Amino acid sequence: MSQRILIVGAGFAGMWSALAAARALDLAGRADGSIEIALVAPEPFLHVRPRFYEPVSAEMKAPLMPLFDAVGVRYVQGRVEAIRTGTSEVDVLADDGTRSTMAYDRLVLAAGSQLHRPQIAGLREHAFSVDQLDDAAILAAHMQSLASLPDSPARNTVVVAGGGFTGIETAAEMPARLRAILGEAAAVRVVVVEQAAALGPDLGPGPRPVIEQALAALGVSWRLGAAVTAVDADGVGTAAGERIASRTVIWTAGPRASPLTQQIPGARCRDGRLHVDRYLRVPGAERVFATGDAAYAATDDLGNHALMSCQHAMALGRNAGNNAAADLLGLPGLAYRQPKYVTCLDLGPWGAVYTEGWDRQVKMAGAEAKALKRMINTQWIYPPPADRAQALAAADPAKPVVA
Repeated sequence: MSQRILIVGAGFAGMWSALAAARALDLAGRADGSIEIALVAPEPFLHVRPRFYEPVSAEMKAPLMPLFDAVGVRYVQGRVEAIRTGTSEVDVLADDGTRSTMAYDRLVLAAGSQLHRPQIAGLREHAFSVDQLDDAAILAAHMQSLASLPDSPARNTVVVAGGGFTGIETAAEMPARLRAILGEAAAVRVVVVEQAAALGPDLGPGPRPVIEQALAALGVSWRLGAAVTAVDADGVGTAAGERIASRTVIWTAGPRASPLTQQIPGARCRDGRLHVDRYLRVPGAERVFATGDAAYAATDDLGNHALMSCQHAMALGRNAGNNAAADLLGLPGLAYRQPKYVTCLDLGPWGAVYTEGWDRQVKMAGAEAKALKRMINTQWIYPPPADRAQALAAADPAKPVVA
């Protein structure tokens, strides 16, 4: 009877887990079908989530079936509803409503994260987001519909709730997107509302002057220390008592790990990510590895931990898939380490800002950084070619995502 490595999720971490597991089996001479690699996801596409703040395009998802076929990964359509670590099984719900149970010998939880929507009056009913591809498409359709409305401050205004990485990138795109829909003469307004005392609170002071310069040049304004307290069809209210008229409110504040993490015994951090050891195994769940946005993993020995980012998900996925396969084969795993950390923040038509290190020292800004960001978003984060040798070589966990 064959054994099974089961991967939950087809995002960056899930895709790279599958490829790395296939690579490990290949290197061990076990690519003979005696160990199945199965991946469960709603559809066999990589959704290129780092691009969802951009206008929606066909390139925002990449097909995975040719790649999976090339390396011998079985795709299972559906969503995992339940995980039972005691019996090493999961329950899968397919699109047609049928349910099935799959056993596993090793589980890699790569179920990602989702936007946290707190209990703010009107938020769920009236706010948009760029969290998932469907959300980005709904926002795009709504923005196109603005052209049919009478000219008004509310029609012409976008409020971006949250001044973190995603909020800044989204806000920087909005003036040009609005003008493309409403006309160059429209009195467009974009306002970022951030409850912290500074823009990009998690980005630190290093890139902040560049961010503020770029947003100001684009005509984006911001309100700091003023959390959103209510949202309706015509605008938002803030904790500072301000009312901002807007037909387009975009919520970007705060991701949370997949609820499936709650079904795995183990410690979690505030955003729901599972604590993992150096090999990305979940302590207390010996057959389970967590990766990507589901894992709270140390990147080095200095106290830094992986963020919910594509950059970290790619490396975490390679390590998790490799280690799940190695563990099943009785071979030593490879400890996860990702000491080099960089950011490349898109600042719309103004350009971008590139930083290095956890203290985010600015190394590049403007058009030069924008060219790098464009290369990252359109080439570097996409799947490798559907060629077995190339795909397995790319899945080497020792290969740094950022050199």
